[in-house]
Order: sequence, then C-alpha cells, then structure tokens
Amino acid sequence: MEFEKVLSILKNLCPENVVEHCLAVSEYAYELALAIKNKDYNVDVELVRLGGLLHDIGRSKTHGIEHGVVGAEILRELGFDEKIALIAERHIGAGITKEEAIELGLPPKDYIPITLEEKIVAHADNLIFGTKRVEIDEVIKKFEKKLGKNHPSIKRIILLNDEINNLLK
Repeated sequence: MEFEKVLSILKNLCPENVVEHCLAVSEYAYELALAIKNKDYNVDVELVRLGGLLHDIGRSKTHGIEHGVVGAEILRELGFDEKIALIAERHIGAGITKEEAIELGLPPKDYIPITLEEKIVAHADNLIFGTKRVEIDEVIKKFEKKLGKNHPSIKRIILLNDEINNLLK
C-alpha cells in the first residue's frame, strides 16, 4: 500500500501528535533500514517505512501499554499485511516477554521483535521522544525512571541498540 494512503488512514484515526510521532519514527526507521540494506543485509525498507508509520495506530483507542496489541488488531481488521500488524504488536520498548505480558494484563504471549524490520521500528521508536531524536542514554534514563533501574526491559533495549548499531558498522 502506498505511503500517502496509509498516512491518510492514520490521520483519520489518531490525534495529530500521534501522527507526527509516527511520521518521525517512520522517517528514522527508514533511514536505518536503508543504511542496513547498504551494508548488504536483507531488509524490506518499505515494510519498515509503513510499519514505522503505523506502529502506534493503537493509540487511537488507548495510550496504555496495550496500544501495541490494540494496534495490531486494528491493522488486521483493516486488512493490512500480518508483517505490519506484528510490527505494531511487538514495538514496545524492545519487546515484552510472555511473563511480563501476563503481569501487565496483556494476552499471554511473547511480544519480542523477531524480524529485522520489527527490530528496526522498535529501535527507532525508542530513540524518538515525540518528534525529537534522542540518544540511547536518555532512553535508558526514561525507562529506569518509569520501571526501576534493574527492570529486564532496559537490558533488552540496550541489547537491541547494540544489535542495530553492529549492523551499521
């Protein structure tokens, strides 16, 4: 599906601040995907671009932790490719384990990004606060403040950051 059509769907469902954030994430994720592809890795840059644009569509209904799951449901209902739905479902932080999902009241399954495209969008989302690109140190501080210094999701965020940066070397 073409970018402008997807953008209009997002604009019809989400408030302007969410749309602006999604545009910023999509742009950054697309840049990362192109750079990774230029290092001879197999990455679907258009999937990353559209997945980045739609990753927070669930915020049209909730701003809670479940917005990833809700977004995936919306995308499936709208007939989007399952790959895009999974980007939305697995983008939060660097993913949520089944055990954490149960604690958070989410359907009991793993929400860890698996594909390179899912990982790129999750990483780009972590590094965008609103529409502003930030450094990983700021991301870690934000998650430590929210979840506590030793929360397992912080280690996953650092590992995802390292994984993406290693692909760019």
